[in-house]
Amino acid sequence: MVSRPTAGNAALSAHGLRVRSYSVLALVSGAARVSQRELAEYLRLDPSQVVTLVDELQSRGLVTREPDPRDRRANVVVATEKGRALHAQASTSARAAERELHDELSETDRSVLTDLLRRMAFPS
Repeated sequence: MVSRPTAGNAALSAHGLRVRSYSVLALVSGAARVSQRELAEYLRLDPSQVVTLVDELQSRGLVTREPDPRDRRANVVVATEKGRALHAQASTSARAAERELHDELSETDRSVLTDLLRRMAFPS
């Protein structure tokens, strides 16, 4: 059986992304203005790892750093139009890889798995 990160990385490689860089891009492609520290907390990564991921995405013109209006000492990471477009394309590939990885599960089992993983990632 192929592990999720391996399957995810394989699916995202066509877009020049890996699971971690895709995760950052996914989080900053929405309306929320997320700081690098918040990204690190949310993804449970060391802040230095997030800096490296954001640097790489920024060098490709996919994200920008902007001053955080809540804290002038911090930056928020914002997806560019190019970054949002790439995220939309990569999302299709990521969802397809996830479906393939979980195709042996019934729809009910997939729903339960998703709920359990969400509760583990975002405890109340």
